[in-house]
Amino acid sequence: MFRFAKSAVNITAQGARQVAVRHGHQSAAPDFHSKYGNLVLLSGAGFCVSVWAYVLTQTGITWNLSPVGKVTPKEWRVKEEEEE
Repeated sequence: MFRFAKSAVNITAQGARQVAVRHGHQSAAPDFHSKYGNLVLLSGAGFCVSVWAYVLTQTGITWNLSPVGKVTPKEWRVKEEEEE
């Protein structure tokens, strides 16, 4: 168990060093997310809202949000023939 723990610590230490080296070599130029992130987010939200606005107003789907007044109970039918 000691060998396993020692090798696990060694692997995590190597990974931490690699991440530190990777972050040290980054350029000062903004990446895609910092450059276009808000634009992509807003355009996606606008597309989603426009599609739902079309679906809700133009497709003619009956959504049946409330069943009040739309469901009527059927009359009870007693089968007298089976009881006899």
